[in-house]
Amino acid sequence: MVFKRRDRRGWLAWVREMFYPTGGFRRATQYVIHRMRRLPDRPHRIARGVFAGSLIGFLPLPGLQFLGAWGLAWLMRGNVLAALLATFNSNPITTPFFAVGAISLGHWMLGIDTPLSAEAIGDGFARAGVELWHNFHAIFGPAHMHWDGLAQFWSDIYLPYFIGALGPGILLSLIFYYITIPLVEAYQKARAVKFKERSDKRLLLREKLAALALRGDGGKTSVPGTKEGDDLPPSAP
Repeated sequence: MVFKRRDRRGWLAWVREMFYPTGGFRRATQYVIHRMRRLPDRPHRIARGVFAGSLIGFLPLPGLQFLGAWGLAWLMRGNVLAALLATFNSNPITTPFFAVGAISLGHWMLGIDTPLSAEAIGDGFARAGVELWHNFHAIFGPAHMHWDGLAQFWSDIYLPYFIGALGPGILLSLIFYYITIPLVEAYQKARAVKFKERSDKRLLLREKLAALALRGDGGKTSVPGTKEGDDLPPSAP
């Protein structure tokens, strides 16, 4: 296949790429911005897609971000590909800091006085994952399901996280929306100017070739050392 990688990545390489891309986060960010500017769509539709994908990226929806970004972009009549690209605003480096701030804000909004540190949040996610895995096995075995840990995780971590992330996520996504419109417009205008310059050059080249062809059809060929219209000497046998 044309676009198939020469060296196949193993699952460890894929995990490493999720935490730190090969070219660094700066190059990965530049690539996403470059692809977003080149999308063949109107700037406002691309900006709506960026808003949808960015907002979904801030919310705690593990494994459902692409689906959520697609659905929200479709409802907003935004560019779906821009929405999928914008979900990469959440990464393993920035997400923990945002999560701690969002959960703290959610606790304040809901009136929860339980203090939570980054370690406590990580432990809560880990316990919830273990309990989910246990309940999944209980479906096919004699073990009993347990929901106490998941209920505590929902009330102490997930719900405050979702509510606390909603406000800042909307605000940051609006900023990205208004930044995207002039960037895409400027890029599309510059690209249109370059396309026109190339079209003008090709048109001028065609005109020159057509003029040369007309001169050749008239039997008047310009040869070094002769004047235009002079008869050419007969070729040697």
